Amino acid sequence: MPTLQALRPFAHREYRVLIAALAISIFGSGMWAVAMVYQVIHLGGGPLELSLVAAAGSVGLVAFVLAGGIAADRVPQRLLIIAVEGANLAVIAGISGLAMAGWLQLWHLALGSFVLGVGAAFFFPAYSAILPRILPAQDLLAANGMEGTMRPILQQAAGPAVAGILVAALSPSHAVTGVAGCHLLAFIILNFLGRHALAAPSSGAEDGGSHPAGADTHERPARTSFFHDLREGVSYTIRTPWLLWTLLWACVSVLFLIGPIEVLMPFVVRDQLGGDSRMFGFLLAVMGVGGAIGSLVTASLKLPRRYLTVMMVCWGAGSLPLAAVGILDSFWTVAAAMFIFGATGSVGMVIWGTLLQRRVPRHLLGRVSSLDFFVSLALMPVSMALAGPAAEVFPIWAIFLVAGGVCPVLAVIAMIAARMPRDELAHPLDPAPAPAVERTTAAGD
Repeated sequence: MPTLQALRPFAHREYRVLIAALAISIFGSGMWAVAMVYQVIHLGGGPLELSLVAAAGSVGLVAFVLAGGIAADRVPQRLLIIAVEGANLAVIAGISGLAMAGWLQLWHLALGSFVLGVGAAFFFPAYSAILPRILPAQDLLAANGMEGTMRPILQQAAGPAVAGILVAALSPSHAVTGVAGCHLLAFIILNFLGRHALAAPSSGAEDGGSHPAGADTHERPARTSFFHDLREGVSYTIRTPWLLWTLLWACVSVLFLIGPIEVLMPFVVRDQLGGDSRMFGFLLAVMGVGGAIGSLVTASLKLPRRYLTVMMVCWGAGSLPLAAVGILDSFWTVAAAMFIFGATGSVGMVIWGTLLQRRVPRHLLGRVSSLDFFVSLALMPVSMALAGPAAEVFPIWAIFLVAGGVCPVLAVIAMIAARMPRDELAHPLDPAPAPAVERTTAAGD
């Protein structure tokens, strides 16, 4: 049954431990997003101080994400994940203690935000790399779908809501203490990860073929330099067409889409829909709900045979509704466009994460995941910085039209350049079972 397909990863103890800790941790991250804002305001900070504290986290993430990918390929992922969660706990607990004592200053928050960003740079490549070690290949799609379902619910909705209640009822410092409690619980749970998880059989990540169960043909006996490891990951990406062209598409799509959604959408709400910040927040929530539903549906199904085609069509076609956002004057039509964009984007992301875990060689997975993360993050601030000046020169409807129209065209170009339809048929990940007649004949022989 489809619903059971999404729950299959929970049959594995190590996954239950890992996903429980991840859920609590990302719930805490959602709380931190609100607690940090009001803690800055409580200390007398304004928009400039808030942007500096928030930017410190982004700087830590972008600056260290490539190093995090290399670490995930060199250091036992279990230890790396536990260490990151322990560092998160120490940082948030320190900020909470300073706040409760009345000693907290803005630079403490900026430093803490930076360290949390660095932690995320090491955590997510390690998380992506450890999943194929603790789950069989056929359960990876469901596992990635479950993460994609949890993230908008816990990080974008539940966490901020609880933090807002704590801030209003008590104080920002109490909300920060709640965040520390989340990281403490996640840290404790992660320590129940079995050490044997690192020796789990490979899930069949390929580099031209699948690995036998239990074999680890990619473990290298000698340590290499940081830059050697980085070059190896970049080289593999460049010579793997489906990987390279997907990353190029992602890079351009981030540049065209993030700025209009994050920066210009509030003006669409104000000028076209006659709404305010509540309507803008609701539209973002609708996009998040679409993402959660898209992830859950994908987790409940099998990996498509035409996995690259489905992924690129979802991403490309899912961007088309945004082309009309700049001319729509109905809240419900804009909400529908945002829902479709969120749902199709999540379907593509779940498939993409699964492909990385199943087709990238295990000893390169951390680095390739970090390159994906880096490409996705690097142009986000550029896109947001360009959106405002672009709106001074061009009408907003034209910017959305270009953003929503360019991405589908580039998706088609990427599919053709990388020969994705041919590649996915040449590298089936879930071969169809033999027909019943053939199995009967074989048994009779």
